[in-house]
Amino acid sequence: MIESISLTALYPPIEPNRSGMLAVDAMHTLYWEECGNPDGVPVLFLHGGPGAGLSPKHRQFFDPAHYRIVLFDQRGAGKSTPLGEYRNNTTQLLIADIERLRHLLEIEQWLVFGGSWGSTLALAYGEAHPECCTGFVLRGIFLCTKPEIDWFLNGIKWFFPEAHAQFIASIPESERGNLLQAFEKRLFCDDPATYSQTARAWGRYEGSCLHLLPHPEAADEFGSEAVGIGVGRLEAHYMLHDAFMTDDQLIRNVERIRHLPAIIIQGRYDMVCPPLSAYRLHQAWPETRINMIEDAGHAAFEPGIASALVAATDQFKRQRGFD
Repeated sequence: MIESISLTALYPPIEPNRSGMLAVDAMHTLYWEECGNPDGVPVLFLHGGPGAGLSPKHRQFFDPAHYRIVLFDQRGAGKSTPLGEYRNNTTQLLIADIERLRHLLEIEQWLVFGGSWGSTLALAYGEAHPECCTGFVLRGIFLCTKPEIDWFLNGIKWFFPEAHAQFIASIPESERGNLLQAFEKRLFCDDPATYSQTARAWGRYEGSCLHLLPHPEAADEFGSEAVGIGVGRLEAHYMLHDAFMTDDQLIRNVERIRHLPAIIIQGRYDMVCPPLSAYRLHQAWPETRINMIEDAGHAAFEPGIASALVAATDQFKRQRGFD
């Protein structure tokens, strides 16, 4: 059923109780942190991108008195090293990383919370390990299908033509018929100056399209070295490989998690991950509750979306899901 969820504010800022670096192979080391109640109900936060990394504000979606909040930077993102590294970086390896972290922290099951690419990874993880999940809070659904990838690369220009023009400015006219291939050539070359500049242009493009109303600071953040390299290189890497999944895999395998409670939060005017994907997921998984935020774009901190996300985690806090 489609229904509204009461809106509440973010919880106050908190600091981690503990954090660490987890080496998952000879190349990648992941940053992780744990916040809130050490004896509380475990919840896993999965950031977007891929490659966008964590923000301290991500801790604030959860009641720290109730939840044991686990967050980590995925391979190539944030404080994980090396930044922007696309080798040994697949959906299956990220799922294995989540399981390694779960075992490290001695957690049996957790609520899984993810937005944008985080929703993709949450669904993929849940379908691989449903026995480890108590439920899902999902925002800005991205199923990593070819139409969604084509929309990101080409369709957004119908609404953000200026941002798209800047995005493709460095690509010669002769190569614009296949933008993903053109960006691949530059993002994964051996010249750091070239791939850094290209990745930051990619990040700035996405950051310019996140909100319903202009937020220039988001474009600056996504176009920075710290965020842009992770976002630009890893998003292109995963798009080039269809997120290392078969066609429409997340919808086809949703039966594996249909017995678990889930709440979907979606901005009506989300230009990065348009609402059709959330609608398709809800149609395939009718037991979900979906909350379409009528005055929001894609960003998690759009006021209506942020409030709805907190309301969703509070819903799980009160009922461990819903009836």
